[in-house]
Amino acid sequence: MVTEHMDPQLDIKAPSSHNHSPSAPLFIAEVSSNHAQDIGRAKEFIHAAAQAGCGAVKFQLFKIDQLFAPEILAKSKQHRDRRAWELPLEFLPELRQECDRAHMQFSCTPFYLAAVGELEPYVDFYKIASYEMIWDDLITACAHTGKPLIMSTGMATMDEVTHAVNVFRAAGGDDLTLLHCVSGYPSPADQSNLAAIDAIRNATGCPVGWSDHSRTPGVIARAVQHWHAPVIEFHIDLDEQGAEYQTGHCWLPDEIAPVIAGAIDGDPLADGTGVKAPADAELPDRDWRADPSDGLRPLKHVREQWR
Repeated sequence: MVTEHMDPQLDIKAPSSHNHSPSAPLFIAEVSSNHAQDIGRAKEFIHAAAQAGCGAVKFQLFKIDQLFAPEILAKSKQHRDRRAWELPLEFLPELRQECDRAHMQFSCTPFYLAAVGELEPYVDFYKIASYEMIWDDLITACAHTGKPLIMSTGMATMDEVTHAVNVFRAAGGDDLTLLHCVSGYPSPADQSNLAAIDAIRNATGCPVGWSDHSRTPGVIARAVQHWHAPVIEFHIDLDEQGAEYQTGHCWLPDEIAPVIAGAIDGDPLADGTGVKAPADAELPDRDWRADPSDGLRPLKHVREQWR
């Protein structure tokens, strides 16, 4: 990623090499919960992402009991059932080894504090999700490892983004990449507001990429070609059978491959105003972010309605 105050186009230093060329964006395939707790399927994602042209693959490490507040789990079977989406801890060494075989970087998102330490021996870099971006303790824990961090900024205001950056730096972190993101699933292409990539870059001094939920080739192409995003993250599924595919924000390998290859023209309609503020598509989710006091979703004032 980047050293503070240097040109974000020139100094991407981590995650390093593998399939990633210094002059090309790092494409990260986000497996999310589409692995179905099947180690064979999880490994298949790694090789499918590599074949599509990605330089990294990312999983998520969460425990539902440490992701959602008890009030939510007590009343929502839908949330309780997501225990079947958890990544087994015992998968981590094998996924690391499989990434090495495929010459891919391995990353994972920690969703509880102990997950940072559990992931440390295996990941090339950490990723913090938009919903946890306002949880200072998680940012601090990642910074203390000394590993690079990528952080999504969906639903956030510019003040929230700069606060998170300051927390990371105050904790000793010096390798941070931000991702502009619209946390709609899927997000409308015309709400992408890609011009915010430049606004965030100017406000923070960090390199800024794009975390895609639009599943629109012209949006990713525009982020790369016009806004010079050094990192692109997207959700991937293998076969339309993943737990999250039906939501509409996951790409298939043959859909994303021509985008990564640069064979798609960018769509200027995705540029937007450049003001970093929540898009209409993500406003309902702002209150379902992790509360900064305990890291559980949603914010405490919403939990009161579930008591």
